[in-house]
Amino acid sequence: MTRYCHGLVVGKFYPPHAGHHCLIRTAARQCDKVSVVVAASQVESIPLVDRVAWLRDEHAVDDNVAIIGVLDDAPVDYDSSQAWAAHTAVFDAALRRAGDDRIDAVFSSEKYGDELAAHYAAVHVEVDRARLEYPVSGAACREDLAATWNCLAPATRAGLCTRVVVVGAESTGTTTVSLALADRFRARGGIWAQTRWVGEYGREWSQQKLDLLRGSNPTAGLDEVSWTGEDFAHVAAVQTQREEAASRDGSPLLVCDTDAFATQVWERRYLGSDSHHAATAAVPHHDVYLVTDHIDVPFVQDGLRDGEHIRADMTRWFLDALTATARSWVLLTGSLDDRVGLAVAVVDDMLRLRSIFAEPLG
Repeated sequence: MTRYCHGLVVGKFYPPHAGHHCLIRTAARQCDKVSVVVAASQVESIPLVDRVAWLRDEHAVDDNVAIIGVLDDAPVDYDSSQAWAAHTAVFDAALRRAGDDRIDAVFSSEKYGDELAAHYAAVHVEVDRARLEYPVSGAACREDLAATWNCLAPATRAGLCTRVVVVGAESTGTTTVSLALADRFRARGGIWAQTRWVGEYGREWSQQKLDLLRGSNPTAGLDEVSWTGEDFAHVAAVQTQREEAASRDGSPLLVCDTDAFATQVWERRYLGSDSHHAATAAVPHHDVYLVTDHIDVPFVQDGLRDGEHIRADMTRWFLDALTATARSWVLLTGSLDDRVGLAVAVVDDMLRLRSIFAEPLG
């Protein structure tokens, strides 16, 4: 196998898929170092920063690979010398900024590889041009995201999945609705059978605090548990960690029973409106929040609830907080079947929206 000093891989990575990762790893095995130039246009609907981050995540173990992001809004016209000059000028500038524009091998699976290699007076190393090893393309992913989902790396899945959060006051059915919603999609089979559900870590933490208190006072109740801002910061951080982990290996849908943003509302409920420790935790992007209304839902005491008297206030706090921060939300009312039915309809709309990609420059 010929060994090269500096290999180059150029692409849109719109989105990155298994074929791209194979190409990059092939270059990494044959080169001392590899520069991957992510050339994104502003008309495309996956931001450059996301594509760069997803590639860096997947290739963090490839020590000799550098991912370089650059905007390239020149039209794609393989027969135009002016278009080629515009593109290669962008690539050259990106490489100079990275510190080394001397290339001796260009790795590609595309017809433009020969001409790009000629620009650098480099060897063209063609990799799986016929797409036999990985029969997937960026166009195929954009055409049918669900069908190509298993061709995406964990970080790309996390970035492209539709995230839905169910929130609400105590004993309003957030867990029941969110579990039913996830089950509805799993029942569709195929990739949807992998749909993940993220439970409410705050309940686990409450139980742990209560169990610890009962170690010294066996008859202690939840009303005797003391809460601190650090508790809510911890709960919010772990909730986000669990959500992020689940988003990497599930289906195109992730269903969450609460999130770090909702933890901020719970902190207000226990510590007052001047306490903001939960706000230190990162809150991932969510496509929609489903709010379970308290009206006509009986309060059921399960040993970890103490907020029947404040349910109406909490419903209002959730709606106000979501509205104030410009988050999308839908109120779920009626029977359980009504609530789950509306939730499914909303999620189907969100999935369709998240599966629409702008056409790349051509």
